[in-house]
Amino acid sequence: MAASRPTFGAALKFWLKLGFISFGGPTGQIAIMHTELVEKRKWIGEQRFLHALNFCMLLPGPEAQQLATYCGWLLHRTWGGIVAGTLFVLPAAVLLWGLAWVYAVHGSVPWIAALFYGLKPAVVAIVAVAVLRIGRRVLTRPVQWVIALAAFVAIFFLQVPFPAIIAGAALAGVAIGRWQPGQFPGAQGHAGAAAAVIDDRESASGHSRPSWGRALRVVTVAGALWWLPVLAVGVWQGWDGTLAQIGFFFSKAAMVTFGGAYAVLPYVAQQAVENYAWLSPAQMLDGLGLAEAKPGPLIMVVQFVAFLGGWNHPGALPPFWTATLGAMLATWVTFVPCFMWIFLGAPHIEQLRGHAGLHHALTAVTAAVVGVVLNLAVWFGWHVFVPSAGSPDWPALGLAGAAFVALHWLKAGTVTVVFGGALAGIALGWLGA
Repeated sequence: MAASRPTFGAALKFWLKLGFISFGGPTGQIAIMHTELVEKRKWIGEQRFLHALNFCMLLPGPEAQQLATYCGWLLHRTWGGIVAGTLFVLPAAVLLWGLAWVYAVHGSVPWIAALFYGLKPAVVAIVAVAVLRIGRRVLTRPVQWVIALAAFVAIFFLQVPFPAIIAGAALAGVAIGRWQPGQFPGAQGHAGAAAAVIDDRESASGHSRPSWGRALRVVTVAGALWWLPVLAVGVWQGWDGTLAQIGFFFSKAAMVTFGGAYAVLPYVAQQAVENYAWLSPAQMLDGLGLAEAKPGPLIMVVQFVAFLGGWNHPGALPPFWTATLGAMLATWVTFVPCFMWIFLGAPHIEQLRGHAGLHHALTAVTAAVVGVVLNLAVWFGWHVFVPSAGSPDWPALGLAGAAFVALHWLKAGTVTVVFGGALAGIALGWLGA
């Protein structure tokens, strides 16, 4: 039985919910969207979802937020994409602004640290379940397993840059698809799967057809929204002022964030700490911890960096206002380009869905992404479970195990597991564990 198309209001409620439960970094966030959009609600078909994901993985910026924007655009055109992408970020932006203010005024707060202590193992469990779910559905042929394993080895052991891995996987997919096309699954997905509202058999709708006029409108509007606030603070506070520096620096960072937040954070940290002196190395690490434990994209750490930059270098304004405006500006110039990439590129990607060469390339990229996701799971788990060399954190391991059982076997909801982990962390903090 085919699912019914959601109303704009029903979709809005879902995107708002997603903004509050999108823990786990890009891996967990993509897994949550896959579970909700593909498996439960059947708003997006399996192959359509993976096609969109593969495109978003190639873009600069947070792929999970861009995937939400893409899916919202598929369902309800431009406004659907704007709402989906904005609500994916907004709860995290408000929460991180509040946490940054508490941090700037009071420093480390014990109960917040305890809450994060319980959240992190739950996030590891979410990521682990995501690897299992996505891998089981994506890796259906031996060649896909080989590509996924090669991607994991390349990024985990050899430190090959993420863009190089994705490019190599795409080239391998084209070559294998040309000489051995039977090695890859067909483009129609799983036989017998229940029909989704938007699946791979549906022809392109009117709003997904590209045109030069539409592209010009997207570039003009998005470009103006992107740069006018930066130019305004430069005229208002001076081009050498903190706000203008924040606007220009994070606009530049938004253009080079290929490979996700982990790939660009060393660059952001080096510039923010050593060049601009906005914050100390210890404060940068604290900000990364806050960004990892809250919902939303990890790249939101730029908001924390900008807040402390404004707080420590307020210029003519009070520290609170420079910090708040700096945080808002950093968030704005980080995410506005993401909407532009989607609204510009998605129509072309939709038109190429039936292209055999593109299908093989993106199928290989999907397999490589599973290996990259596994790398993130191992990296994150290691930092959570072994915070100091050779000393396992047994309570954290126990919380992660309980969360994994709840998610994988008991089919508990992500919200339940997230809040359960937070409460367990606070309880352990009170007990002095």
